[in-house]
Order: sequence, then C-alpha cells, then structure tokens
Amino acid sequence: MTIDQRTIDAAVAAVTAASRLTTSAQGRLLAGDTLTKTDDSPVTVADFGAQAVVCSVLTETLGDVEMVGEEDANDLADDGSGLLDGVAALVSTTLDRDVSASTLLDWVAVGSGSAAADRYWTLDPIDGTKGFLRGDQYAIALALIDHGEVVLGVLGCPNYPLATGGRGATFVAADGETHLLTAGERIRVAAVPPVSLEVARFCESVESGHSDQGQSAQIAALLGMTAEPYRIDSQCKYGAIALSDANIYLRLPTRADYVEKIWDHAAGKLVVEYAGGRVTDVHGAPLDFSRGAGLSANSGVIATSGRFHDEVVAAVGTVLP
Repeated sequence: MTIDQRTIDAAVAAVTAASRLTTSAQGRLLAGDTLTKTDDSPVTVADFGAQAVVCSVLTETLGDVEMVGEEDANDLADDGSGLLDGVAALVSTTLDRDVSASTLLDWVAVGSGSAAADRYWTLDPIDGTKGFLRGDQYAIALALIDHGEVVLGVLGCPNYPLATGGRGATFVAADGETHLLTAGERIRVAAVPPVSLEVARFCESVESGHSDQGQSAQIAALLGMTAEPYRIDSQCKYGAIALSDANIYLRLPTRADYVEKIWDHAAGKLVVEYAGGRVTDVHGAPLDFSRGAGLSANSGVIATSGRFHDEVVAAVGTVLP
C-alpha cells in the first residue's frame, strides 16, 4: 500500500519531537535532576510526555486519528504528586509553547483508541524502560495499521550506536523501503547482505525476563553459531537487524499464556521486512495484527536477515518445549 507523503512526514515529525523530549528527560535523570517534586519514576513522566507529543503532532497535522497507545490518560490524574505538572512542563519545553493540563490530558487520551478500527496508529512512547533508566537504549515506536496490516513504521532510537561513530537514528519503513534518518541525512537501508550461520550474530534482550536466554544459547549451538550475542534494549533490536549489526533476533516465550502487544513489534517488524529481512512468530507464522491490541494468534517473535530464517525456526522448534 502506498502511503501519502503527508502522513509519512507527520509520523517522522511526531517521533522526532518525542525523541527530543525523551533525550531531555533521560539527560536530566542521569544528571540527578527530578522531573516532579516527588518523582520516583522518571520514565513515567517521559512516557506520558512522549505519547502527548506524538498525538499532538499527528492530530495537528492530520486531524482526528485513531490511536492505540500504551499510556492511559486516566493514570495521569492530578493526585498531588506533581506528575501532571511535570509532564506538562516537559511537553511545553519540547514544543516551545505553554501546554495546559487539560490540553495535555486530551492529547494523551487520543491514545485510548480502538484496535478494532479499520485504520489506526499504535504507539509505544518509550519501549525499553530499563534501558532508558540506565541511560542506555530505548525506542519510540510508532506504526500505522490498515485492515490488520502494518503499512508504516517509524522507529526512533535516540541512543543507537552507528558504525560511523555517531549516536541516534530514526528508521522509517514505508512504501516497501526502509530509510535511516541520522544527522540530517536520509539513507536507504540496502537489503541485508547474506552471511553464513557460522558468523551470524544473535540480537537479544538485555533483560533475561523478556526472553529465555538459556534457550537462545541452545539454539545458537544447534545452528553452529559462535559469535557473542548482541544484547540491546527495546525495538532497537529490529534496527540492528536492518543495519546488519546483528542477524537474528529471538523473543522466545517466557510463559505459555503470554501475549505480545502490537506496539512492541509493529514498527520494528516493518523496518526489518522493508530492509529485506523476515519476521514471524516462533512457529514461522506471520505476525497477525488483525486481532486487536495483542498478537493472540502468535507465540514469540523471530526476526532475521532472511537468508536462513527457516533454519532458525526449525532450531527453535527443536528447543522449545
């Protein structure tokens, strides 16, 4: 499906603004500065702020939008903690204009849309909470879903380490291509070059609770892989596959009843696929975004550069119970 340039530009502008906000919030966190008077969870302020900024940019550019976001405006109550004021101050600074509490709540509430709509956006304002708190990797992940298909993905990775020595990248997947935006440049991500399994590199979560790293090691042994895994937080892993910094990403189920959320994978999935890779669940089935906010028809996720995807799926099937 061809996406009009106005929609693409709005999505990029929204994620770019949210990246500015989260970078500022993370910098203040690392400097020991608090974002509210009683703040004990700085990422909460940045989460709400990023969702508000994304929703404000999209609605002001495109009009009314349907959005399924991770944050709920009902949780941003003025309960005396200063959370609402802290978010409003951060958003006001980012947008360079005064934002009232009521306007802020309206923007955050845009994210309470329905995943049953024919066409809607989905957003994870800060994917990789623990990475954000460590001053490490996290992502702002925005995607557009049309009749159950992801048709546009924008993945902001403010701290992503680039081969050129710089940091920070935004991946834009649209109209069959993935582009990398960094330092004012727009570069088409070429199809990932083929590599053999012997030299291929796993990309997995830093947090062991997000995937079974012991099983990943067994799978690597079955495939004859010897390289150390590339451990990185958030959907930045999808960016790593697209840029060939890693070749295989496994998110193995940690329990049988766990259902992956659409905002955790929609943008990254398209970034990898439009760069020439493949993304399925652990059984090799396509990720099904037609069933609401959860990937209830799927179990886990496998993303690869594409060449040996079937071999990886087979190895995973041998190891998983």
